[in-house]
Amino acid sequence: MSCTLSSRQRQSRSPRSHRTNQPLRLALCASLLGLLAAVLVSGRPIDARADDSKTVAPDPVIASIDAFIAQRPPNKENPRWKTKLSKPPIFEFDAAKTYTWKLDTNQGVILFRLLPDVAPMHVSSTLYLTRLGFYDTLKFHRVIKGFMAQGGDPDGRGTGGPGYSYGGEFDKNVVHDAPGMLSMANSGPGTDGSQFFITFKATPHLNNKHTIFGKAESDESLKTIRKMESLAPGRAQRGSKPKEPIFINKATILVE
Repeated sequence: MSCTLSSRQRQSRSPRSHRTNQPLRLALCASLLGLLAAVLVSGRPIDARADDSKTVAPDPVIASIDAFIAQRPPNKENPRWKTKLSKPPIFEFDAAKTYTWKLDTNQGVILFRLLPDVAPMHVSSTLYLTRLGFYDTLKFHRVIKGFMAQGGDPDGRGTGGPGYSYGGEFDKNVVHDAPGMLSMANSGPGTDGSQFFITFKATPHLNNKHTIFGKAESDESLKTIRKMESLAPGRAQRGSKPKEPIFINKATILVE
């Protein structure tokens, strides 16, 4: 490794100053190299300010998910790969950390604080699918004003799933009592998969039927959710397809 000077330092350097200050520069270079070596040995990043760094941080849960994927990699050359996935195990979450699911949609960004203490299987599956890129480009196929927006179907029609299913996880203290609840769709007990919905208001009739595994709390997230609701079809329209497409550009995981 070499120690280089900035352009300003090169421009200001004269033959005389070069000879006079050479020991000082060598000492400075040695000091900088020593500092860099210490950083590399410690494993601490030089700059970890960007949000994307959180998604690739060596968090044990993410490492476990990636290891599981490496053991059972999907065949992404198959156009139907999103419907033929292996069921993941329940991963071990750190109670001291916050796991956030970030959905970058064409209507704005939504951040969900995930609830692995309430629904560890649902959160495990969602993070697994996210690491696979499963949710990227999927659309919200069902939007009902005053109720919810539903997405996560690889087929886009409301009947598809990831190729595996699992049962509900319920907590009497975690209920559908506000807008922004992240809950799993199903067609009956034991059929939870990849389809989820986001509530537009309190929906108590869904309690103990659909598992809540996250919650949107920020003003920006709730604003995006209201924008999605505004695209619900009117009474003159048949069905629940939104007036214009709503889709996920990219889903990512933030760990703090």
